[in-house]
Amino acid sequence: MKDAAIQIVRRLREVGHTAYFAGGCVRDLLRGVAAHDFDIATSATPDEVQHLFPKTIAVGAAFGVVLVLAAGHQFEVATFRCDEAYLDGRRPSGVRYGSPEEDAHRRDFTINGLFLDPLTDQIFDFVGGRADIERQLIRCIGEARHRFTEDKLRLLRCVRFACNLQFAIEPATLAAVGAMAGEIQVVSAERIRDELNKIFTRPHAGTGLELLNATGLLSAVLPEVAALKGVEQPAEYHPEGDVFTHTRMMLDALPAEPGLMLAWAVLLHDVGKPPTFVRAPDRIRFNDHDAVGQVMAEEILRRLRFSNDEIEQIALCVGGHMRFQHVQSMRQAKLKRLLARPTFPVELELHRLDCLASHGKLDNYDFLKATAAAMPAEVIKPAPLVTGHDLLALGFTPGLLVGEVLKEVAELQLEEQLQSPAAALEYARQRLAGAMPSIPPAPSETD
Repeated sequence: MKDAAIQIVRRLREVGHTAYFAGGCVRDLLRGVAAHDFDIATSATPDEVQHLFPKTIAVGAAFGVVLVLAAGHQFEVATFRCDEAYLDGRRPSGVRYGSPEEDAHRRDFTINGLFLDPLTDQIFDFVGGRADIERQLIRCIGEARHRFTEDKLRLLRCVRFACNLQFAIEPATLAAVGAMAGEIQVVSAERIRDELNKIFTRPHAGTGLELLNATGLLSAVLPEVAALKGVEQPAEYHPEGDVFTHTRMMLDALPAEPGLMLAWAVLLHDVGKPPTFVRAPDRIRFNDHDAVGQVMAEEILRRLRFSNDEIEQIALCVGGHMRFQHVQSMRQAKLKRLLARPTFPVELELHRLDCLASHGKLDNYDFLKATAAAMPAEVIKPAPLVTGHDLLALGFTPGLLVGEVLKEVAELQLEEQLQSPAAALEYARQRLAGAMPSIPPAPSETD
């Protein structure tokens, strides 16, 4: 990918334009970390860029930005520019083309304001970014309040960079974030969601939660999670402390690349505890906090414009996380239904993290791992022994009884009491004749 980016720079230079690597890739290269994206800043205008390269997408030509497609990758090629006034706290009202130094000074943080000539390895630092990388410091370019006023999303980006890079935030910059945290509300839900994803799906997610809380941004974007702070838990099950501490510990224990579903399931799994908190005579209780949390998780994720599939899957994990405490006493049918859930691998990892951040007991986790490994897919989710058409052929009339018998057969099949189509049809004949009482309905998935 880097080689393809160098070729883009080389081509721009061949026709007389200035062109450098810019922003995060320069920061990462100076830190000795592999860069995943290579952005290029140039004196060429968008029209000139599009004329030079055969495959381009004018994603932001009005702001001087063109995507160049090369070697199977997309590279953002942006004209050196100055931004006009920001009137809405989200984007500039316009731009004018400028010099590399002017372009550096319109960027957000010093560590992102560097340029690199990849043909000579020369660094161009107009904002003190190299020194701040060495000091491991997040500092706004220019006056912090002014920089955040331009684009309020930078408030979250500040926390995100500090979390992802494990850098400290310079005091004046940190003070400005705290003073302006409530103004993040002018930013679109989608942009907020994307920054939160970059905090919670990357290493040091627990640090990110702490920083969001300390700056006031958590209360502004996720008040339901901020409400976890100070909510006591029964010490015999949660010696680690309050619900916020428990959640932070789980975030810190996430695998390197947890994915959205696991990261958000961890973040929201106990979000139902504050509204269900009861100090009962025997101990603190959170009755039905899993079901309450599932509804709350759906509302939070919908507010942040997650996709319908993501909302459904994450909310299912939140709503089902308490069922794992009873797995060793579950009937075979219920246990197999749990193992067959499409979200089971994520739910199992959620359970493991939940245990490690509290009492530390992994007996149910080990039981489920062993059970899942021992049961082939056709046992966990077998093909139906009979269908509705089979029952109609036996003489059933369309109606509720057909559905009831199909459910009963499926339950008995999972319990391994019916193991062949012939046995299932014989059961159905007896049910039709009234010679066989109906079996009790299967318990709900949350009991």
